[in-house]
Amino acid sequence: MRGIDELEDLRGKRVLLRSDLNVPLDNKAGKSVIVDDGRVRASVPTIQALRDAGARVVVVAHLGRPKGTPDATYSLAPVATRLSELLGAEVAFAADTVGESARKTVAALNDGDVALLENLRFDARETSKDEAERGAFAAELAELADVFVSDGFGVVHRKQASVYDVAQLLPHAAGRLVLAEVQAFSKVLDDPRRPYVVVLGGSKVSDKLGVIDNLLDKVDRLLIGGGMAFTFLAAEGYEVGGSLLESDQIETVKGYLDRARERGVELVLPVDVVVAADISEDAQTSVVAASAIPADQKGLDIGPATVELFRGKLADAKTVVWNGPMGVFELAPFAGGTREVAVAVSLVDGTSVVGGGDSAAAVRRLGLDEGAFTHISTGGGASLELLEGKELPGLTVLED
Repeated sequence: MRGIDELEDLRGKRVLLRSDLNVPLDNKAGKSVIVDDGRVRASVPTIQALRDAGARVVVVAHLGRPKGTPDATYSLAPVATRLSELLGAEVAFAADTVGESARKTVAALNDGDVALLENLRFDARETSKDEAERGAFAAELAELADVFVSDGFGVVHRKQASVYDVAQLLPHAAGRLVLAEVQAFSKVLDDPRRPYVVVLGGSKVSDKLGVIDNLLDKVDRLLIGGGMAFTFLAAEGYEVGGSLLESDQIETVKGYLDRARERGVELVLPVDVVVAADISEDAQTSVVAASAIPADQKGLDIGPATVELFRGKLADAKTVVWNGPMGVFELAPFAGGTREVAVAVSLVDGTSVVGGGDSAAAVRRLGLDEGAFTHISTGGGASLELLEGKELPGLTVLED
């Protein structure tokens, strides 16, 4: 997989750059405001490198799920404004993706200029399951450019027109973000220094079954928190009260617990939890043993003893992957576990990779130093599939 530095002279060439600019927006005040610009900032190094090379950069991306038709709620216009601020240069914005506005905007670019086209998912062909439909849209995108660069790691697990099909129509390369993501995950999956510890959280164990299945043969320790922990606790015979429980996964989880014991993998579960009757900012909370959750209470965060336990299991680690919060971190009463585990991961004397999605959002929301981690992924779904050992179509199409 070649990077942009291996492309031939880009001066004057139109580069179609697939970025991941799918940022959360707040529309409550009647105006779209970016809540977390992490993905926009992550796209800047590749854009700037292409500008420095004299390319005419045509950025394409999606935002939200607009169901294949234009919807002002999901316009990328606020992203164009933020991107202009970060680059210190105006980013031209096209009001459509492959229509008249896009063609005129691209035609007006000079060397080093940047344009952002409107939301790709305003055209249903972008995500179509029909290869002919996707191919037709990809062909229209390809007409706007001479070269394709893939830098939207958050979508490389999708076989979509702007990710997969267009790469087959133009000379192509991986952007700096995609290369950095691939290198980071290759390091922790293929050649980890030991002890190798993986911390998994999030709400549903069903979302992480593939990850657990793949990593049980690779890791030394697996620490389980978040809502998914209660299915593990139930599999160990504990009552979990009103906590999130996937009863249909209990037998599967029992199998993982047996495999871990057989392979000598430490599978570490919470020993105490923060509970409350309801999920709210002003909830009345208490800490109980994981074996004594009241029937009328929900487990919503790991407790202080579990934090200390996890901290100890991370202390001598040389490779750590963390994917998924330890509790409902968006609300202050249940944010402590996620914050403390994140800090413990950041202090690891070795490689620390944060697996995107809610974990990356938690780092920023809780005001933690992003530079304290070796790598923070921009792709939740893509990072999960890599951790599952899957091949990602948006990456395999670049390997030629």
